[in-house]
Amino acid sequence: MAERLQKFLAKSGIGSRRYCEELIKSGKVLVNGDIPKIGISVGESDIVEFDGKVISLIEAETKLLILNKPEGVLSSSKREKDIPIIFDFLPKTTPKTRWISIGRLDINSSGLILFTNDGDFANFCMHPSSMIDREYLVRARGSFNEQKKQKMLSGIMIDGIEHKLSDIVEGEKSSSNQWFSVCLMSGKNREVRKIFNHMDLEISRLKRTRFGPIFLPSKLKKGAHLALSNKEIDALKNYGI
Repeated sequence: MAERLQKFLAKSGIGSRRYCEELIKSGKVLVNGDIPKIGISVGESDIVEFDGKVISLIEAETKLLILNKPEGVLSSSKREKDIPIIFDFLPKTTPKTRWISIGRLDINSSGLILFTNDGDFANFCMHPSSMIDREYLVRARGSFNEQKKQKMLSGIMIDGIEHKLSDIVEGEKSSSNQWFSVCLMSGKNREVRKIFNHMDLEISRLKRTRFGPIFLPSKLKKGAHLALSNKEIDALKNYGI
């Protein structure tokens, strides 16, 4: 089945369609050995090359993985010294799959991170217009009250950017620590930590437990991954519709 070259490259994990279009314009993509025109379609008999490698049409089928990220692991594809990165925990496939992380978790946070080989799908999941909420389990130290709760829900300006939670539920208290379940709609960098810190609440544990309709399986060990089904992929694509 033929499809536009930009879409095929994006689904193969190269990047967004706009980025792939720029790659085509710059002559970095070849189809059957030639530099293609914008808007052409490719089929099973075409040979598509990028960065000196053949991009397999089999790779264009959307895949989705869930990883239970341990603490102390960087959400990056670039290695810093000897610190492990999230891609170290993904399966080694032949041909090699170009995995794209859907969002990030800071090095001290754990829990659910999704990966896909489909650039368009990754961009859809991360874009604010998709209205996909995230849920976190938080343990924090400090005084919490109804006034702080309402501020966290209504929005706080931090460095000129609004940060807010869409929901917060108080959990068990133990000495000076308290557990919370919180939700938010955006994926701003370190947003949960910034909100709690602004309210003089010190986070000692932060774990993402849900991304839209996808929950972190209770039996998935830290550092383990799991391939999700087409049904779960469709649920994420149609979430909130």
